[in-house]
Order: sequence, then C-alpha cells, then structure tokens
Amino acid sequence: MRSRGLRLWGFLNNKGTDLFNGRVITVNGKITADQTAAIAEAARKFGNGDVEFTARLTVEVRGIHYNDIEAFQNCLAKAGLETGGTGSLVRPVVSCKGTTCQYGLYDTFDLSEKIHERFYKGYHTVKLPHKFKIATGGCPNNCVKPNLNDLGIVGQMIPCVDEDMCNGCRKCQVETACPMKAAKLSDGLIEIDKEICNNCGRCIGKCPFDVIEEGTPGFLVYIGGRWGKKNHPWKSAGQDF
Repeated sequence: MRSRGLRLWGFLNNKGTDLFNGRVITVNGKITADQTAAIAEAARKFGNGDVEFTARLTVEVRGIHYNDIEAFQNCLAKAGLETGGTGSLVRPVVSCKGTTCQYGLYDTFDLSEKIHERFYKGYHTVKLPHKFKIATGGCPNNCVKPNLNDLGIVGQMIPCVDEDMCNGCRKCQVETACPMKAAKLSDGLIEIDKEICNNCGRCIGKCPFDVIEEGTPGFLVYIGGRWGKKNHPWKSAGQDF
C-alpha cells in the first residue's frame, strides 16, 4: 500500500530492495545548471549517488529511503523542481530541441511548457484508464515520435510554389534539396507531390530564381497514437495554439 500511494508522488520501488527511485519533472527536458546541481546534491544526500534519465525526459534518483522522501522533495523544491510523472495520469511532456535545432520549425520548448501547464498541471489529479503521453516535435524528422503518443504535435512548413518564376533549370536546386524526393521537374516546371511531401521546409529558399521563397507554418497533430490503438492525424496551417 505504501509503494502504491507514493507512486502518485513520483516514487517507485527500487526492484529487489525496500528503497525508492524518485522521479524529477523537467517540464520539457530542459533544466538550468543550478537545477542540475540541486539534483546532484539530492542524489548524494538522500540516494545512492546515481542519476538516471527516463525515456520521458524526467530524471530519477536511485536508492532513497522512505524516511528521506520528504527531505528529498524539499531539497529539490529550493531549485524549483518537483517529483511526479507516474501512474495512470497525464504524463510529463516530451519535447525535442526544435527551439535550437537547425531543422526546428517552431519553438518546441515554449509550446511544451504551455502544454505542461495546461495538461500536466491542469489535469494531473484526474485518474485515467491508462497513462496519457504527450510529445512535441519540431519537424517531420520525428525524433521524439509524436505519432506514437496519445497527443503528438509535429511542426510543419508548407512550401508556397510560384511556378511563374520557374526557369526549368537542368539541375533544379529545389529538387536536389528535397530529402523526400517530392519535388520534381515536370514539363519544364517544378512540381511538389503533396502525397510524398512531409512539409519539412528544407526546399524553401533553395531556388536562385525565388520559386519557393516562403512557406506556410502549421502543425500536424496526432490524437490517440499507436501506443494506444490507432492514431488520427489532423493538419493545420497558419494556426497557433
């Protein structure tokens, strides 16, 4: 019973022992140097000194005694950190580093923080039939697998093609730049196969004759990912959250 109640606070039994692993929420996988130092201090004082990173971008400190749990939480609270992220509840948001990545199409850290407040904080006390996972990906590279989450968001940049500017170059820079091979010259004009194009935006600005100088930002949203039973993609363009 004690272990089951502590799970809601983010403390899981360390298998084969009477100790616990404390799970620290990072909001979106990004923490400050001071917070990193606070986790290290808490691991030395109250755990066995080991720090582990979970697949959901939370941090676990191993080997915490039951009687030290409250002191462990207080130590982290001084750095603005808290424990949690377990059980059949809304789970912490997983975010790629699209904010700083060369392929990122939107500020993933900012959006994931908003989702953290709205969903994780807002609904964290609501008991669910199963854990509810959320991921924000900055581009179609799909690094954090948004399409496998219960709620997944992928950044999009839909290319805007000005065919009147196309000169039908023998070696088309747009065609060369397209990683999906969706851009092709057809009858001397560039065409983009929308069935193949994943809206990564890497063709934008590649044409010296300004055929694709702009793109329409948007999002591809997955609801009910394959870690559930079936995903339902929903596309938006030019909309904000």
